[in-house]
Amino acid sequence: MPGLGRYLAAALAARFASEGMSMAIVLLALQRTGSAAHGAFVLTAWLAPHVLAAPLAGAAAARSRRPRLFQVGALAGFTTAVAALALLLGRAPTPVVLAVAVLGGSCGPMVTGGLSSLVAGLVPDGPARDRAYGWDASTYNAAAVTAPAAVSLVAAFGSAGPAMALLAASGALAAVLAATLSYADPDPGPAHGAPRAGLGAGLAALWRIRELRAVTSATTLAFVGIGALTTTAVLLATTLGSPRGGGVLMTAFALGALTGSLTLGRITSVPPGRLARWAMAATGLALTAAAFTPSLPLTAVAFAAAGVCDGPLLTATLRIRSEYAPARARTQVFTLGAGLKVTAASTGAALVGLAADAPPWILVLAIAALQLAAALLHTAVAARGPARDTAPDAVPDADTGPSTTKPSTTEPSTTGPSAKGPSAGSATTAAGPRTPGAP
Repeated sequence: MPGLGRYLAAALAARFASEGMSMAIVLLALQRTGSAAHGAFVLTAWLAPHVLAAPLAGAAAARSRRPRLFQVGALAGFTTAVAALALLLGRAPTPVVLAVAVLGGSCGPMVTGGLSSLVAGLVPDGPARDRAYGWDASTYNAAAVTAPAAVSLVAAFGSAGPAMALLAASGALAAVLAATLSYADPDPGPAHGAPRAGLGAGLAALWRIRELRAVTSATTLAFVGIGALTTTAVLLATTLGSPRGGGVLMTAFALGALTGSLTLGRITSVPPGRLARWAMAATGLALTAAAFTPSLPLTAVAFAAAGVCDGPLLTATLRIRSEYAPARARTQVFTLGAGLKVTAASTGAALVGLAADAPPWILVLAIAALQLAAALLHTAVAARGPARDTAPDAVPDADTGPSTTKPSTTEPSTTGPSAKGPSAGSATTAAGPRTPGAP
């Protein structure tokens, strides 16, 4: 698997920069303006473009004849925006700062889902790719653990400015490493001169392909709760007599998630849909227990258990996107799915702000209920029914109208059925993975 190590290093560096931005922006705004609210506005401008930019970024990446240049350019744009905010926040007019944040946030989908879409071109299909997605998921969790801690440490011994500079340096390292990766040849387009995948191809795939629809709707609902978890952890720790214990709880959750992605997330014998359902349901049960624990140490244990259960969810999600996404819309599916989750998390953070006066244990139970509801939603949407979904490579472009079904360009498996039967991606086979027993 040449290049996978460099990819993981690039992904970790990029996501380190991304995960650290939330804390760094607020700390820098507080330091220079004395107002955390100013930092909240800038952070909103940074996060808001994710869902809007996701389909555009995915379509542009799929159409680019120089994918290396596009990916490296997106990382460079992200890094430049981080560096610019380090210089301008609290010093330049607010509209200028917000504009820079919007431009930098627009590159965010390529840092998350866009990078993950490269794994399919680096690792051959099968268990090796499933394990690679497990490692890829661990970069998110590792960044979630280390980035806030590093930002807080640098800011404590110096200021938030150098902390932002650290994040910019990490983004620059990611761009350099991404430039060394091998990139698949750009898609030559469908046969007979048909239009390339349009801007709506990813959204069409997420809706038409049952497995993608199930995991996207379920994880989006679950992330409304995950987005509310940080604020809720602070409130819960305060009621337990430790106002600063919220960081302990979230660190326990992040460490648990990293452990879960490196252990449970590497189980390739379980179909990814089933693994996703188990992860969401178990996370909900662990958070339910956390709502009733009487002390901070026991609550931290429950949060760590919830993190362990949540860890495999991202791995399962990445596997489902890779297995079911049409080849021409794969990057769009990855970027749009990531954008929806970021937007859902932002919504959850806003909702818990409105409900901050409620008892914290009620908020924790609400977050747990969202995880359990997400598991039920996935079960309902993914349930076998009449075969109404199209084949993976037969999803029409939303901006070009209905199109005729096209055969898959995926090579047939040498271990599957006889060549006399339809291949897994053929026009006559319903959408589904090449792994037997999938949900």
